[in-house]
Amino acid sequence: MPTLGATEILIILGIVLLLFGGRKLPELARGTGRALRIFKTEVKAIDSDDDDSSDTKGEEGDEQSQESA
Repeated sequence: MPTLGATEILIILGIVLLLFGGRKLPELARGTGRALRIFKTEVKAIDSDDDDSSDTKGEEGDEQSQESA
C-alpha cells in the first residue's frame, strides 16, 4: 500500500480548501472532533457494559454451583 508524502497531502489539503472554502474548514473540523469524541465515549460505555454483564454472569454461575453442591 503506497504511503502519502508531503506533496500529496498538500495537494489534498488544497483541493479540500477549494471545495469547502476557508470559512467552513474550522466548522468542519469542529464537527468532526465532536463526532469522534461522542463515538469514543459510546464505545467505552459499550465496553464497560460488556465487562459488567460478564462479571454478573460469572457471579450468578458461582452461586448456582454452590447451591447444587
